[in-house]
Amino acid sequence: MPGVIRVVCAAVIVRERLLVVRKRGTTAFMLPGGKPDAGERPEQALTREIREELGCDLTPGMELAGDFTDVAANEPGFIVQARIWTGQLHGTPDAGAEIAELRWIGAGDMADLDLAPLLRGRTMAVLVQTGLMPQAAMA
Repeated sequence: MPGVIRVVCAAVIVRERLLVVRKRGTTAFMLPGGKPDAGERPEQALTREIREELGCDLTPGMELAGDFTDVAANEPGFIVQARIWTGQLHGTPDAGAEIAELRWIGAGDMADLDLAPLLRGRTMAVLVQTGLMPQAAMA
């Protein structure tokens, strides 16, 4: 049985472009966020992780409904289980902490980009179903 990594993530979308990040030493892009510290509420963990990774503040929006579980992109033998919120950034994001690169991606960018399994699968489907991303993002 694989280990489970629990994370909190932000789906920040501006003009049908989704903010994704790539950690140092990896190739897959994913939503910004990370693991909650012991005793930390999920929303607290999310705002802390965004501040550490992107150097700006986040106002969390609605939490996406559903089960967001898939193979971990960067930890072989693990699955990742995510809670995902929409959100609005305050400030200009810049790669910090363990982040090597950030990108704003639209539907046309996704086919040629290495996306983490969780993002490419269920997460993108929910973003399209809720109208946050265009249907073309599923192509």
